[in-house]
This record gives sequence, C-alpha cells and structure tokens, in this order.
Amino acid sequence: MKISLLSRYATLTLCLVITVCGLLFWPANPWGQGLIVLAGVLSLVGLNDLRQSHHAVRRNYPIIGNIRYLIESIRPEIRQYLLEGDDEELPFSRSQRSMVYARAKNQPAEKAFGTLADVYQPGFEFISHSMVPGDACDPSQFRVVVGGPDCLQPYSASVFNISAMSFGALSANAIRALNKGARLGGFAHDTGEGSISPYHQEFAGDLIWEIGSGYFGCRTLDGHFDAQRFSEQACHPQVKMIEIKLSQGAKPGHGGILPKHKVTAEIAQTRGVQMDRDCVSPARHSQFSTPIQLLEFIVKLRNLSGGKPVGFKFCVGHPWEFMAIVKAMLETGIQPDFIVVDGKEGGTGAAPREFTDNIGMPMREGLLFVHNTLVGAGLRSQIKLGASGKVISAFDIASVLTIGADWVNAARGFMFAIGCIQSQSCHTNKCPTGVATQDPLRQKALQVTDKAERVHNFHRNTLVALGEMLSAAGLDHPAQLQAKHLVRRMTTTEVRQFSQIHAFLEPGELLQRPISSEFYARMWNMAQAHSFAPLAVAVPNKAERLTPA
Repeated sequence: MKISLLSRYATLTLCLVITVCGLLFWPANPWGQGLIVLAGVLSLVGLNDLRQSHHAVRRNYPIIGNIRYLIESIRPEIRQYLLEGDDEELPFSRSQRSMVYARAKNQPAEKAFGTLADVYQPGFEFISHSMVPGDACDPSQFRVVVGGPDCLQPYSASVFNISAMSFGALSANAIRALNKGARLGGFAHDTGEGSISPYHQEFAGDLIWEIGSGYFGCRTLDGHFDAQRFSEQACHPQVKMIEIKLSQGAKPGHGGILPKHKVTAEIAQTRGVQMDRDCVSPARHSQFSTPIQLLEFIVKLRNLSGGKPVGFKFCVGHPWEFMAIVKAMLETGIQPDFIVVDGKEGGTGAAPREFTDNIGMPMREGLLFVHNTLVGAGLRSQIKLGASGKVISAFDIASVLTIGADWVNAARGFMFAIGCIQSQSCHTNKCPTGVATQDPLRQKALQVTDKAERVHNFHRNTLVALGEMLSAAGLDHPAQLQAKHLVRRMTTTEVRQFSQIHAFLEPGELLQRPISSEFYARMWNMAQAHSFAPLAVAVPNKAERLTPA
C-alpha cells in the first residue's frame, strides 16, 4: 500500500522537491531556471488536482492523471489520422472522403491494383453491366421535371442536388460557396429550415426553400405561419421549389435546436427570432394536424408562391401515417408535386444519440415503401420522388434511383467539397475548416471563390462517373435504372437482383382486392384520410416484416 501511494504521488513529489530546491539554490544556467519554472507550474497543477473533486483520476494521480483527459480529448483526431482504415466508415471512410476531395479539385480519382472490397462478403452490391455498352452519356441531360398538373411553374432539377443545410448550422462563407457552386453547375441548393439568408441570394443559385415547423423567414412574432412574408420570398425568381419539412433523418420526431451562442444578429434577422435564446423548432407543425390539412396547406403554399412546385420531406416512421396522406390525396384530389424521403443515415446537425442511432427508417427501406405505396395507389407517375441519406458517389446515386427515386440530394458530400474534414464538431461552433461555425475568424479561412469551384467540380465529375456507369449498363439516362440493375450478395454463394429481393406492387394494386402483400394490405387498412391515428385491424397469426421479400 505504501509503494502504491508513493507511485501515485511520485510525480507531484518530484516536482515539489525540484521547485523548493531550485528556489533555494537558484542556478545561473538558463536551462536550470527553465526546469525549475516547469516544475513549479506542474506542482501547481498537481496541488489543484488534489484540491478539486470533479475527477477522481486526477485526485488519485495528480499531474499524470491529466494525461488521460488530454488523450481522450484528441482521440477522434488520433483515430482518424493514424488508426482508421481506408474503408472504415466513421461515418464516411477515408476512401470516400479522398474521392470527394479529388473530384472537387479536378484531380484523378481512379484507383489501381483492384478493389479492396471483399466482393464475396454478404451485403456487397454492384450494378450489373451489359455486353453491349451504350454510347457516352451527356451528364448535362441528367435532369427531371418537377411539377404536377396543378403546378404553373415546373422546375427542371438535376438528379444530384445539395441537401438541406441551414445558414446558422453552416457559416456565411459555406452558404456562399455552396450556392455559387450550384449556380455554376446548374443544380439546386436546399436552404434548410433556416430560411433564405442574404448569402443564399448573393450568387443567385437555384433554391429549394425548406419550410420547417418554426416557419423561419415566414413567421409571426409568436412563431406561427405568416402568409404575406411567405409570399414575398416564395415569389422571388431564385426560389424554384417549396419543401415542407415534416421530419429529418437525423432526428425524426425531434425539434431542431440552434444554440444561442450560434445565433448572430444576421441569423436572428433571417429567421425572425430573438438573439438571446436558443433557436428552437417545434417537433410538429402548428398549421396542420391531419393528412387532409397537410394537403390543404400544400395548396395554400402553391397559390401563395405563384404556382411553384410544393412538396414535403420526411423520414418514414409509422407506415400507416404516410398511407393516410395517400388516402387523403385520393379523397381530395390534392397532390404534392414531389416528396423527398430522408433516411436516418443523415445528417449534418447534432442530435441525441438515441435518435441518431435508434429512431427513423433507413433511406432505402423508406424510399421503397413510399414508391410502392404511390404505385399501388396509382399516383406514382404524377408525383416525383427525391431521396437523401449518405449519398456521396455515382454508385450511391445509381443505387437509390434503381429503387424508386427520381433524384437524390447530398449534404455531407458537398461539405467535404468545401473543406470539411469530418471533425464532427459541427455543434460546437469550433469547426476547424470554417464550414459549420459562426466564428468570423474561423469562417474567414473558407475562401468562397475556390470552394465554389470545387462544389461545381464535385457535382460535374460525379455525374460524369454516373454517366459512365449508365453506359456500361447499356443505358443513356438515370431514369432508365430499375431494381433489376442493382445486385446484392446474399451469401457467399448467392447473389440476387433487388427486383428479386423486394416486393414491388402493381399500379393501382392498393385500390383493388386482393392485395398481394400482407404487410401493405394491413397498413393500408389501418390508414385513414382524416387522421394520422391508425384504425384497429385484426393482427394476423404469422409475423410481419416491414419490407417483405
């Protein structure tokens, strides 16, 4: 016990001895003086460790106990730069990030000496190719027209766009770079729910204005929807589409929070909130509470915007709730122009760990469910589908399009293009690259002109790669991708096309009897147009699966 006690306090004791002896016999040698000063500083640290009561390790091991907290504080950086494998996803691997950096800088992103992926590992996926490859595709034609029969100003959108990231979550320079890059490349920039800032407007890139439950940019003083303020901004030529955010993949069912230390005067003015408190988005909208009321709100926004495409974004939760919206569409004849399915793989903002890890449906399952339901209700051809959730490469885009999407959105990929290094400090206001911070000195490091060109390059080079994949598959446009083109390894000896793995409903099948899928039949019977609450339905004897094979 005495030996243990001596070892625990040995460093502090040595520092105290050196300090006392040094003060008594102050040396003329500068090196000796420096040693005494260092020992004195460490002695004060050690005495403070004994005095404090917050950390038992520091109290039991003065001075040296601080090493634990120092190493712990830089553990993510040590792991990322020294220990992380090239294909270890945390959440994006070094290989993925390197690909984005290369494409953003117009550098070759090719790889030599074969794949590092284990192609015999269950879960491995690939696009099947044709023995008769097609001609080279023109990526500038990879667009989709969004706008239903009631839309007066349809929009021709790229199949690859910038996903929702608000001014406030991102810096002014980051917003500038993203929007200028979108203008250079002719694709859309989603504002996020933080509304349209002056930095979104500086370079006049196409905008998708996201309206969240806080109604930022179109709210009254008490936080309700302001029709006049909405119309003033929505009618601006730069705004191409209106997107109602019901929920987001990172934290579905949870309101957004912008900490007050990140709420600057500009953010407060842009959003219409006060500076001295956290900027909170409610978990639900105040303008509607039933499926029919949601559709009526869509009509209201479409009229107030001059007939621009209006849709909604959500992360799939209870299946019967989306089916309730579809039943409301059939009952009222009102349809959104588009729907964006957000996956729980997102996103760029901070969220409680339980929400990030354990709430919300992954994007692919959610997208397949929404696509199938619209097909089964006979509405799919009238409503365009977007999808977002960990999309970063041409293969990611292709794989999402094969299972029902018309276009995809990406957030973190474009963050990498403007310099993000995945430090995962977005919520601290201490982003090391100036991307996700309101610190004027930190964001000044992000040079808008250079980063905007990188955003443009990343978008263009990714679509070039997508075009090459399409040509290899014998296709010439992303719209031709189908579930039969995506293949997954099931076991070490079996591979299957997605068309064989998943159930796909026939057009109008939900409106007929019988419905081939027990799951879809049960969820459809539980849904009601006048409420998100489910109807009581007898439970079948055998177990159900959310995404049946």
